Amino acid sequence: MPTRETDVACGAHTQDVLGEVPIWSARDQALYWIDAFKPALHRFDPVTGQVQSWTPPVKLGSFALRANGGFLLASRGGLGDYDPVAGTFTLRHNPEADRPNNLLNDGRCDRRGRFWVGSMDKMLQQESGRIYRYAPDGSCAVMDDPVYLTNGIAFAPDDRWMYFADSHHKTIYRYDFDLAAGTIANRRPIATITGGVPDGSCVDAEGFLWNAQFDAGRVVRYAPDGRLDRTLELPVTRPTSCTFGGKDLRTLYITTASFRLKDAEKAAQPHAGGLLAADVGVAGVEEPMFGG
Repeated sequence: MPTRETDVACGAHTQDVLGEVPIWSARDQALYWIDAFKPALHRFDPVTGQVQSWTPPVKLGSFALRANGGFLLASRGGLGDYDPVAGTFTLRHNPEADRPNNLLNDGRCDRRGRFWVGSMDKMLQQESGRIYRYAPDGSCAVMDDPVYLTNGIAFAPDDRWMYFADSHHKTIYRYDFDLAAGTIANRRPIATITGGVPDGSCVDAEGFLWNAQFDAGRVVRYAPDGRLDRTLELPVTRPTSCTFGGKDLRTLYITTASFRLKDAEKAAQPHAGGLLAADVGVAGVEEPMFGG
């Protein structure tokens, strides 16, 4: 079932080059997301409409809210703690120290407070990425290897599955997920994308997966088995990720990019690089925080 782009509003125009990984904080009642290129970390209050932005001292691919306050950043130099008030970044661990041509990309926490993050070759010339599980105690394990371009890590609300999208292969995969053990198994494709690239994802309370499709101007809702359920058409061509937020978790927030758009394309897409918002008639689930 298609949904018209006229149902989509621009909540905040931060003019991001590559807006990414929106996370709703139930604790702060605010939405956080990044611009991976500037770099920037944004905070949006939907009640006041105000946006606050910080400039981390490192480029980053994703982040997590920390239960102890502050942020865990997946930066180009590794995983570390960021204090936006002090402006400091403290490195915890670099899982890609043996692969200097790689960088960390998309990530998300599971409901035991572990951070799952993928890596990629920064020049996209080889399939040298991995999927890592980083625990609050500082332990880090390789969970799958190799992957090409990890995006769209998301966990089913009942914790039966973990999803991820390999953007290079234009495919969304599903793993069997064991929450207690923190393990994944039996990776299998559930959807292959045409006319665009699968990017960031989130799940809703009904167990369906929402995937932002870069260069296709849409967010698509899939059943857990990959059946296409509905398409949300957007007023921009390069959505990057999505999440549910707001007081009742009924607003779908969508980050977007102006990356490499020509001047005419930017003129035709005035909301490119902004934060979009839509009521899609379903609620999301609360995002867990990193336990460390």
